[in-house]
Order: sequence, then structure tokens, then C-alpha cells
Amino acid sequence: MHQETSLDILKTGNNVFLTGSAGTGKTYVLNQYKFFLKKNNLSYAIVAPTGIAASHLGGSTIHSFFSLGIKEKISDFEIDALLQKKYLWSRYEKLNTLIIDEVSMVSPDIFEAVDKILRAFKFSNKSFGGVQIILSGDFFQLPPITSNKKSEKKYIWQTNLFEESNLKICYLEKNFRQKEGELVSVLEEIRSGNVSEESMNLLRKSYKRKIDNFRPTKLYTHNIDVDRINQEELKKIDEKSNFFEAETKGAKKNYQKIFSSSLLLEKIELKKGAVVIFIKNSTEKGFVNGTLGKIISFDEKTKNPIVEIFSGRKIIVEKMLFEIENEDGKVTASVSQIPLRLAWAITIHKSQGMSLDAAEIDLSKTFEFGQGYVAFSRLKKIEGLRLMGLNKIALEVDKKILEIDEKMRENSLDNKNEFEKKSKKEILEMAKIFVEKNNLKWKGDLDSNEFEKEKKKEEKKIKEKVFSENSTYEKTLELLKKEKTLKEISKKRNLSEDTILKHILKIKKENKNLNLDFLKPEKNILEKVKKAKKILEKKKENLDLDGNLKLKPVFQFLDEKISYDEIKISFIFL
Repeated sequence: MHQETSLDILKTGNNVFLTGSAGTGKTYVLNQYKFFLKKNNLSYAIVAPTGIAASHLGGSTIHSFFSLGIKEKISDFEIDALLQKKYLWSRYEKLNTLIIDEVSMVSPDIFEAVDKILRAFKFSNKSFGGVQIILSGDFFQLPPITSNKKSEKKYIWQTNLFEESNLKICYLEKNFRQKEGELVSVLEEIRSGNVSEESMNLLRKSYKRKIDNFRPTKLYTHNIDVDRINQEELKKIDEKSNFFEAETKGAKKNYQKIFSSSLLLEKIELKKGAVVIFIKNSTEKGFVNGTLGKIISFDEKTKNPIVEIFSGRKIIVEKMLFEIENEDGKVTASVSQIPLRLAWAITIHKSQGMSLDAAEIDLSKTFEFGQGYVAFSRLKKIEGLRLMGLNKIALEVDKKILEIDEKMRENSLDNKNEFEKKSKKEILEMAKIFVEKNNLKWKGDLDSNEFEKEKKKEEKKIKEKVFSENSTYEKTLELLKKEKTLKEISKKRNLSEDTILKHILKIKKENKNLNLDFLKPEKNILEKVKKAKKILEKKKENLDLDGNLKLKPVFQFLDEKISYDEIKISFIFL
């Protein structure tokens, strides 16, 4: 199916599964449809199973958008709890269209949980509460990582819900990423489950190929290999090491869940020149989970790393807050840490959605169907491949997917024939009915000139957005003027309390007339902290690398009777 036909099917309000091999333009079609929705004031949301995938279309993760925490299944009791939250009503009430990208990585349990939540908020028994559902992805790519190992259902198409949703399959055929026919041929043969000797010879030629004037990204199947390579590369850099330790709150068993369910490190070593990847989203700072960059220096005052991302933007990276909530939405533990990891090498799982000029790929330890296909499909051409190893499973695909793929191609062909018989006038009339059904005024189709114009406008906005150190202090200052507490500012800014405390200390020096009395602790607390500070500052072991007094010695000196929060705030006034 051509992109234009699939876009026509989307505009008419049908539920759609948009699929096709890597590089066939699924993201391009969805971006066009986004502009159509915007023009006609249709409310939409874009979600994906990972932060990297979500970033490609400017969306968020499924877990955050649907308040799932780290859960996959959701009970009726938990849905009742969600129904009590006002902010979720404003999020879902007017939602007309939901786009789920990289849907191959969505587990059946999460797919069904999203359906249950939307039915509840929309008071509807229709699938997804009657919201237009658009699934985008390719089941030949990586399957879901799920905690439900016993389930017979591995993919969402194995659920009754997939059938009930009456999805029109749009199978895109033309490849735009891979310019060379040889790589396309290899990928198509992997998809067919039958790799020819000719394709095998192409892969053999790429074994340990020398790639001139380019340092390829290294893709590996296992974290252990990625971590080893990253540490080896870090040791080669003849620069001073800077260490960043996580600050934790709550019971150990709770905050350990944060470390185990994310890429967050308890202690990270960084150097100038290190290649890094961000592991958290920040629209304010301009990075997402998966943004790659290089450390160009460290801030003189705060010692925070300054990262230049590959768009050329420079970002001062501060500690950010990672939290875990219980079923009532109460925070049970939190960790604040620099949201970075070393990234000379990354896992194939993390590479999904990327487009690379060259890659060094080791598939000798492949353990999952789709890993070889995903790794090779990141490349633009076969000449960019430096293959380090290959095992049998690397070129295999799940036989169940081969069976369902044939049916999907047939369904797509039927849809193509049906819609290509319709005139442009008929398509637009159906699109108009879809818009007006949602009690909105039809504002017409979005032609290609408008799309390109809007696209350039959005790109310009991103380029013009400058994230400086001053802007981050100004945002903290605005919240101080509203008399927000340290805890409230930390939550709002998604930064650690220690980082906010440093902001306040700097702001206080530069704004001597700023009234911060609303933060001031009781007089007796201030006096006790002042006395402890005076005594403890004389001993070097009580100071951090910047020469500032550590909190723990003060806490212990005061017999642990004054909390860390009260000590932190006292420091502002001493």
C-alpha cells in the first residue's frame, strides 16, 4: 500500500494498524496525520512502550500517560482509583484519537489495560471507549519484554481485543530508508523466513569490515557486553574522572525497585569526551530517553556535566528525580541522579527506531527473534555494516509472525483496492463525517504544501529553543516568588532537592531583597544547625569535593533529631 492510501484510510476515522518493514515511512504518515488532526481540532495522544520510541513522534510512554506505574495488568479496583483523579479526566475526556507507536513491544496485558481505562473514562463498552485507535509498528521487530512469562499470548494480535477493534491493516511497501537494494533484499528475506546464499555472502563480506573516516555505533544483544565496552572506552580517555552518586529516599527495598526497573546507576563515572545517552525525558531541557551526546566539559560551579547532543545543542545536565508510587499514588521512594549512561555501545533493544550511517554489530549471542532484523534495519546501506559475529537465531523469525503476516498482507490489499476505487471527494466526505461526529467543525483537508510548511515551522521552533543555565534558575525563581516549598519546586521541576537548594543559594546571593521567610525553619532549629555547621566545617572529612559541608555529619551531630529537609533549608539562611 502507498503512503497516500494509508493516510486516506486514517482520515476517515477507521481504526488502523499501520505496518511495513523498517524504513517504509510509518512515522512520516503519522506525522502527516497529526497535522490533519490539529487542523480539525481533533484531540489526540501519542504513546509508545519506551521513551526513545515515544520521542520520534513527540509522545510519552504508555505507562506514564495511562498512570500504570510499573504495572502491566490493571484491576477494577485500580481503575476506580484512577477515576478519582481530576487530571486524568481532563487527559482522557476529550481524547478523539490514540496513536500507539512501536506496538510490537507492547504486551497483551498493557494493550488490554489501556482498553479498560478508556472504556471506564468514556463510559463506553466499545473497544478503547470509542476512541480512534491507530497502532503503528512491525511484528518482525523486537517482541514485548513482559513480566508475565506464563502467558500463552506473546503479541497483541493474539488477543480478542485486536480482533474486536476492527482494525484496517495498512501494509506499507516502498522502502525509503535503505537506498541500496542489497540491504533491502537481505531484510525482506529475513522477513520471509528464508535467507538465500546470496544474502549470506553479502553478510560474510561485511565481517570485520573496515569503515573509513567513521566511528560506527556498536550494537550488542546483552547489557554485559555494552557495559564492558563502555568501561574500556572510558579508561582510554586521559581526563579527570567525575563521580556522581545517587541520593535515595524511602525504604531500601522500594528505591532498589527504581534501579532495577530503569537504566539508572547508583554511582556513575564520567569524563570530558565520554559518549553518553540520556535515560529520562525532559521537554524543558530538550532531551528524551535515548538522546545521544558527548560530554564537552563540566560546569565550574556545580561540576554538572555539559553535554553536546548531536543536533549541536549544549545541555547542562543536573540531577533529576526518579520516583515510585504505591496504588494510592503516594510516593514511597525516590532517587535523584544524573540521568546519563555511557554509550559508545548500546543494546539492540535501545537502538530500535534509530537510523544509522554505520554500525558495528555483534549477533553471536542473539537470544530473541527479531534482534538481527532490528540491528540490520537500523542501517541505511549494507556498506555501513561491520559484522562481528552471527548465530543461527539472528536470522530467524517467529513462525507465528510469518503466518499472521500473510493474513495482514491480504487484508491490506483488500483495503487498498477498496479505497483506491473511491474518489478524492468521497474520501473527504467520509473525513468530514468523522470530524463532525466528534462535535467539531470541519476545516478541510491538509494539503502537502501546508504539511511541509507546518513541518518546517515545528523544526524551526525546536532549533530556536535555547536551554541555558540562566533559564533553569529563572524557572526556580518564578516558583519561589509564588512561595512554593523546596519539595514542591523539586517535584514541579523534576529535579532533586539538592539541585533546587543550590539554585536557591545562588538566587539568594543575586536577589538580596527576595523574601524567603516562608521557607525559614523555627529559630531553635536554625541555631542548632548553625552551631553544628561551625564545628563540623573545621574537619576536612565532613566536606564534599566542592568544599561544602555534607548533610550526613550534621544529621548525626544533631542526634538525628532534625530532618535532612530542615537541615537543607537551614543552610539557605546561614
